[in-house]
Amino acid sequence: MRELQPSEPRPTYFANARLICPATGRDEIGALLADGGVIAEVGPKVPPAARADVVDCRGAVLAPGLIDMGAFVGEPGAEHRETIETASRAAAAGGVTTIVTRPDTTPPVDAPEIVDYLKRRARDTASVHVHPMAALTKGVAGAEMTEMGLLLEAGAVAFSDGPRSVASARVMRRTMTYARDFGALVCCHVEDAELISGGAMNEGEFASRLGLPGRPAAAETLVLERDVRLAALTGCRYHASLVTCATSLEVIARAKAAGTAVTCGASIAHLTLNENDVGEYRTFFKLAPPLRHEDDRLALVQALADGLIDVVCSAHDPQDVETKRRPFAEADDGAIGLETMLAAGLRLVHSGDVALPALLAAMSTNPARLLGLPGGTLEPGSPADLILFDPDAPWVLDAAKLKSKSKNTPFDQARLQGRVLRTVVAGRTVYAYP
Repeated sequence: MRELQPSEPRPTYFANARLICPATGRDEIGALLADGGVIAEVGPKVPPAARADVVDCRGAVLAPGLIDMGAFVGEPGAEHRETIETASRAAAAGGVTTIVTRPDTTPPVDAPEIVDYLKRRARDTASVHVHPMAALTKGVAGAEMTEMGLLLEAGAVAFSDGPRSVASARVMRRTMTYARDFGALVCCHVEDAELISGGAMNEGEFASRLGLPGRPAAAETLVLERDVRLAALTGCRYHASLVTCATSLEVIARAKAAGTAVTCGASIAHLTLNENDVGEYRTFFKLAPPLRHEDDRLALVQALADGLIDVVCSAHDPQDVETKRRPFAEADDGAIGLETMLAAGLRLVHSGDVALPALLAAMSTNPARLLGLPGGTLEPGSPADLILFDPDAPWVLDAAKLKSKSKNTPFDQARLQGRVLRTVVAGRTVYAYP
């Protein structure tokens, strides 16, 4: 693998590609011309342009770049775990052209000057687009709402309290009402902090056999049910960041059927792994929310195929060695995922459970639409944020070779099928393999 330093964008002609655009339903063999940082032409009969660099795709898939909603990047305050620079390298290697950062940093992203700091750091060090998600409440403490108008003006694209749910229904209602007036998207973690307190993995028979305290799925569904009802009451645009169980999907389905402006996401880990992968207390599989029963995983996969799940994300949460090399119950939650999101997701395509355009829609088109960001499409005039990948290329993941500063991946030594060949951001190639 090699990384490319961004160069001045010049016309690039992608020939012999399988063009997949979830936004328009395009799935055909053809070519694409990127010029001036945008897509100039696309289709089955696009002629080569003079003075353009030619990339022979040899039948590989050319699609909109992935947009990851809610990655933890470490800055400010946790640069030992990840930085914007290292996260963007990992993103580029995984076909992610836009990262939306979580607000639970130190200090939290609850003031315009911190949003501005992140944008400046991204401009100076990132090879992909980076957009901050701001805190819902001051200090992500769940007690007092932030100044959403000022944060939006500074460049925040959505609001969240990161891995914490807002315990107070009164505060949540006020926050949603305020967000509605700005047309802002509220993205929430849905777990009751008291119900999961002390829990280490999914509550059930497997946890009992391992002698580990459990985190019940009901803790997720209870908070989700409350939030969905508050969204209906206030008219707020609400996104459940991570749903992990079948009962939560039932809540989402009812809300959507009632016309509530509710969407939801699922992490690639919860779509491809289950509680049994914890095995002999493997801490890289300790996540929040925890990996669930196989029946819940299958329900998530079906919901993705049906379009009930809107977004697939990496849930990128780097942890250093010291916080993971502990007894399972004491280890910190989280796994990295930027570099493996697409490759792991292609498991669902190869198994026949999810169509490739549907997977790409959940990773690119739908996040762009929810966040109001450019991208997620191959239409002319759109940013030339592109990924070229071979969905059939086999490889074995070596965690030591990952670009992230932390290496806590649950897919270490996993056999994967699907390799990113090139990542293009605003017409510039920022990653190429080999």
